[in-house]
Amino acid sequence: MAADTTNSLDTIHSGTLPGQGNDIESMTDIDLGIDLGTTRTVVARADRGNYPVLSFGDENGDENDFIPSLTALRDGELIHGFAARQAARRGAPLLRSLKRALAVPTLTASTPVRLGEQSFSVLEVLTSYLRHVKAELEKQNVAVDRARVVVAVPAHAYGAQRLLTLEAFQQAGFRVAAMLNEPSAAGFEYTHRKATTVSSRRTRVLVYDLGGGTFDTSLVDVVGTSHEVLASHGLGDLGGDDVDLLIATMVLNKAGIAEEDLSPAELDDLLDQCRDAKEHLTPQSRRVLIVLRGQDIVLPVVDLYQSCSPLIERSLATMAPLVGRLDDGSPDLTDIAGVYLVGGASGLPLVPRLLRERFGRRVHRSPYPGASTAIGLAIAADRTSDYDLTDRLSRGFGVFREADGGHRLTFDSILSPESVQASPGGREGTVLTREYDAAHNIGWYRFVECADVDETGEPRGEIAPYQDIVFPFEAALRDVDDQELRTYSVERREHGPRIQEHYRIDEAGLVRVTITDLTDGYSRRYVLGQRTE
Repeated sequence: MAADTTNSLDTIHSGTLPGQGNDIESMTDIDLGIDLGTTRTVVARADRGNYPVLSFGDENGDENDFIPSLTALRDGELIHGFAARQAARRGAPLLRSLKRALAVPTLTASTPVRLGEQSFSVLEVLTSYLRHVKAELEKQNVAVDRARVVVAVPAHAYGAQRLLTLEAFQQAGFRVAAMLNEPSAAGFEYTHRKATTVSSRRTRVLVYDLGGGTFDTSLVDVVGTSHEVLASHGLGDLGGDDVDLLIATMVLNKAGIAEEDLSPAELDDLLDQCRDAKEHLTPQSRRVLIVLRGQDIVLPVVDLYQSCSPLIERSLATMAPLVGRLDDGSPDLTDIAGVYLVGGASGLPLVPRLLRERFGRRVHRSPYPGASTAIGLAIAADRTSDYDLTDRLSRGFGVFREADGGHRLTFDSILSPESVQASPGGREGTVLTREYDAAHNIGWYRFVECADVDETGEPRGEIAPYQDIVFPFEAALRDVDDQELRTYSVERREHGPRIQEHYRIDEAGLVRVTITDLTDGYSRRYVLGQRTE
């Protein structure tokens, strides 16, 4: 990615996001929260202290409190939502769970997505889908062009996913005022509904957010309407989709049919049935019925829960570090006001059962689990609300550097998962600087994200490339195009210029870096998260 002036997201200036500026308040009179979910997109609106979820008509004329996050290919054109679901039932190629593709560490705007025999870029598909959402809102006389919109991403989202999500919303015509982490938004909804559970002694809310394709958990400290996220963890490969696939596998095994023997339409129908069966489970359910090729397949719920338990246990293991431990190893709930279950997949009765076994009566499930994030986002968008948020990164960030005169590499841990993001209200995010004398003609910065950083400053867990940046330390190279500069040889130099790196976390959780030659003031600014193609 080149300097700021070449990036379409460079309108994200200090303290603002795309579409946000000093006159935004006078230009808008609609406050919306939009939760772009893996399986469903939910929209809530601020209305005089209430936050109703908007309804959308399907192909049968029935009202639904969501738009399916589906895309199909019909006559060479992308169609979305309920129309995509209907087309898939007639044999059209269908794309499910696009959001999972956004969680890939190597994501770029041009990452290909295949539908049938055609290929599209992930940005193209996401932008087209969000234009459909905008059109559906406008059918309800919602003036999207004048709306103040707050959106969300998983707390553990890579920088590339954050940047691409903002880009797609902007290209689709939305004015994004802020981007929150999904469990942080759910924390707003908890306080809105359960304020009486928060006291001076119990101020912490543990959010358990199991959605269609991702799992997030955050520990939030609440004082009045002020929310501070103390830590977040997440899994990009765990959600209701995995339960659906597990049920489908059990059905196929019992029917004696191989998945590859099913047509695409049959597989889509099977997954839809599995999702519906999962969502209609109650604590009293004893069996699940799925019809496959005219055959009734009955699954005992006890067998289903036994198969699902390892999935739910993964989520509990991810959440465990957020809960204090006593010497005897049991959870310390002294400061916990509540464990809040949100996300559509948290409706699986096994989830609250396992959580209550560990946390007792403090487990609360949102009355609108699938809409909790959207409602929290609407609260954040509401200009009459006095809620505020201090959020943190959920990943470490750093750069590999030469050491010992180029004889070895070392990792410079720049930001930790506890680093504070900037606030849409104007509070500065974490800022760090580095200064040194350049030892080469060109600086080649290989930035990475990591699951965590240990006590010695070394990366732990999964390490994902973030972005490579080249910067001309040698003044004669400043007019060289960025792509061409990458073809030059990096050579050691004596008595190089004094260089400063300035890092800041913005409101969307994106890292901004300014590299400056302090000898003459020449600098370049970057919004990290998008690799150069």
